[in-house]
Amino acid sequence: MSAEQRKIVLGTRGSALALAQAEMTERALREAHPALEIVRKIIKTTGDRRIDVPLSEVAQAEGHLDKGVFIKELELALEGGEIDLAVHSLKDMPSALEEGFAIGAVLPRAPISDVLITKGGGGLKGLPEGATVATSSVRRQRILQWLRPDLKVADIRGNVPTRIRKLHASELSAILLAEAGLVRLGLLEEGVVISEGRSAPAEVLCPEEFLPAAGQGAVALEIRAGDEGLAGLLEALNDQETLEAVTLERKFLELLGAGCDTPVGVLSRVKKETLAMRVLVFEDGEEDPLGAEAEGPRGEPETLAQQLVENLLRRTS
Repeated sequence: MSAEQRKIVLGTRGSALALAQAEMTERALREAHPALEIVRKIIKTTGDRRIDVPLSEVAQAEGHLDKGVFIKELELALEGGEIDLAVHSLKDMPSALEEGFAIGAVLPRAPISDVLITKGGGGLKGLPEGATVATSSVRRQRILQWLRPDLKVADIRGNVPTRIRKLHASELSAILLAEAGLVRLGLLEEGVVISEGRSAPAEVLCPEEFLPAAGQGAVALEIRAGDEGLAGLLEALNDQETLEAVTLERKFLELLGAGCDTPVGVLSRVKKETLAMRVLVFEDGEEDPLGAEAEGPRGEPETLAQQLVENLLRRTS
C-alpha cells in the first residue's frame, strides 16, 4: 500500500462474532486514520460451511491438513488481492503461517477464560454425575474430563447464539464457550448469559485451573508479507503486551508440533520486565496431562518457548 492509497478492503467471516471483531478493527482503523476508506468483504470459510462433522475432523474431511479451517479462504483472498487484510480470532490460526503471510497487528486482548453455561446453575462442581457437556474444542474436552472424569462430553458446532440455542433445546446439561466471544457479543452479564431473550447461568472458569487455548481472546490482523505500507498503518492498532504473549504461546505450539486441534492449554502472563507461561499438554491415551512452566525476560519469546518445551520433555524422561 502506497502512502497515497487511502482505501483498504477488509476480509472477515460472516458470523456474529466475526462481524463484531471486524467492527472493532474498522473502528480502531478510523480512529487512527480518519481519512482511510474501509470496505468490508464477507468470506465464507471451510469451517463455516462444514458443520456436519466435528471441528477436529473438518480439515481431514476437506483434504487440507495443517491449514486453519477458519482462515483458508481468507488467505486465498489475501493472496489473490481481493482483500488487503483479514481479521481472525487468533486461536483459529495455525501456529506458523505459510510463506507470503504475516500478522500485521493484534488488538488488545479480551478476557481469556472459558465459560460454562448450564441449565440448572451450580457451575462445574454442581453438575450432576454423568451430565453431558458439549464443546467443539478437544482442549476443553480433555481438561473437562481431567477435572470431572464422571462427565460425558459431546461435540457441538455453530456460532455462539446457535450453540446457546442448542443448549436450551436439547438434553445437554451445559456447554463451554470462550468468555471473549460472549463479552464481544454483549451476551455475558454477571453470572448469566442472555441470548435471544433467554437466560442461562454462567460460570467463568478460573484460567489457572482451566487453561485457555493459545491466542484465546486475541484478534489478529493478517496481511500479505512485505506490504510495508499497510504494516505501517496497522502499527497504531497493535497492542504490544498482547503481541508478546501470543507470540510466546504460538511459538510454543510450533516447537511442540501442535496444531489448532491439539489438546494444549496455555496461560501466559506479561509482567513489568518478564514474561511467564504455564502449559498443560494432553497426550493420546493418557488421562493426566504433562505440565511445565517457565519465566524469562520480555522480548525473548522464542527462547522462553524453547525452555518450556525442554522443561516438558524432561517430565517425560
